[in-house]
Amino acid sequence: MTQSDSIAYDVVVIGAGPVGENVADRTRAAGLSTAIVESELVGGECSYWACMPSKALLRPVLARADARRLPGLADSVQGPLDTAAVLARRDGFTSHWKDDGQVQWVEGIGADLYRGLGRLAGPRTVEVTAPDGTRRVLTARHAVAVCTGSAAALPDLSGLADVRPWTSREATSAESAPGRLIVVGGGVVAVEMATAWQALGSRVTLLVRGEAGLLARMEPFAGELVAEGLTEAGVDLRTGTSVRSVTRENGTVVAVTDTGDRIEADEILFATGRVPRTADIGLETVGLEPGSWLSVDDSLRVDGHDWLYAVGDVNHRALLTHQGKYQARVAGAAIAARASGVPILESDPWGAHAATADHAAVPQVVFTDPEAASVGLSLAEAEQAGHRVRAVDVDLATVAGAGLYGDDYKGRARMVVDLEDEIIRGVTFVGPGVGEMIHSATVAVVGQVPLSRLWHAVPSYPTVSEVWLRLLEAYRDN
Repeated sequence: MTQSDSIAYDVVVIGAGPVGENVADRTRAAGLSTAIVESELVGGECSYWACMPSKALLRPVLARADARRLPGLADSVQGPLDTAAVLARRDGFTSHWKDDGQVQWVEGIGADLYRGLGRLAGPRTVEVTAPDGTRRVLTARHAVAVCTGSAAALPDLSGLADVRPWTSREATSAESAPGRLIVVGGGVVAVEMATAWQALGSRVTLLVRGEAGLLARMEPFAGELVAEGLTEAGVDLRTGTSVRSVTRENGTVVAVTDTGDRIEADEILFATGRVPRTADIGLETVGLEPGSWLSVDDSLRVDGHDWLYAVGDVNHRALLTHQGKYQARVAGAAIAARASGVPILESDPWGAHAATADHAAVPQVVFTDPEAASVGLSLAEAEQAGHRVRAVDVDLATVAGAGLYGDDYKGRARMVVDLEDEIIRGVTFVGPGVGEMIHSATVAVVGQVPLSRLWHAVPSYPTVSEVWLRLLEAYRDN
């Protein structure tokens, strides 16, 4: 098929995960004709193999942990979880890996869905190869948005493919709990899946390379408290340990570490990073390197290409679904503005066409026991960025609401204060239930609310949110 036989749209989106869906939603709302191309399930990684199934697995684990902290209830929840019931509920949240509902949503916004592999075939041109091998060419009058996400990175170990290791996909979609599970990694996927499968009946060994510990991108105390929780739950946590070799012998996985330890398990999960899903999308046809992360400006437009956008994981700015959806809203607005001939975009920080939060206010929740939640800059990041800052720490257990939440509550809060402007650059909470508190911190960081004004934001008593008052008092008194 030649380009003269192509189908023209204002916008073509490659990838129908949450990010691509949101780009399409915004461009359609602006009146731009939009095609969206998907090679797997509409709804993407988050819906079927990441956010939704992982949190469905973790929710009963955390609810039981909370119940066990409450006299009068603790004795009733000492038995094991009903693993089959948990997995069945997980299956419901993935729609049993069927995307009918998501397809209806795409149709409902008026976008055209093309099933198949979408590849760039030159500027403003996307070739779609359908599952039956037929091909169509789509052209974009205004923009092509690459929203293909990322995939699990696997280490370069000889014979690894023969071992059939788990990645995050297998870990969230497994049909049963393995008797023994090795988890390799110290990031979010590793600690969340170690939490889930240990509670669902597996004996988990967690191997963390280097001495930095868990959750290295958060404040150090976050990883320390999460490590303590995992160990108390029965996880065999080994830091400073790398996998030297791995084999599968008569169905049993055998991992040998750099210290010479031999660890046997039924499955092994590698949670050791992500790679961009850009190897086979035709980047070479527009002068870009296949398999690379795509560098973008704050409107999510690819450097050197005034028609090409890269939104979500592929730009490597913040590999989180909610952040990708935020980028999609910004990109959609920028595409619409440029298509309508707006001469100057609102590109200043916090403007309508600038993904400023990617730099200054990325929120994240780690659903472990205890939970870890953060937004903005850590103390080290703020100092590296040249801000004159001070960290203010509070033991969460000293807050009345924490004691009511559960006996023997353990947690910590940190507020990173900019001493020049007396605004908050970052906040970290660690403790049971803190995930639902982080948005208050996000509003404070994004709004650059002065501490003098925060004194008037009165937290309800007795809630865990009273930690805000304790943080302000600690800053004032020191």
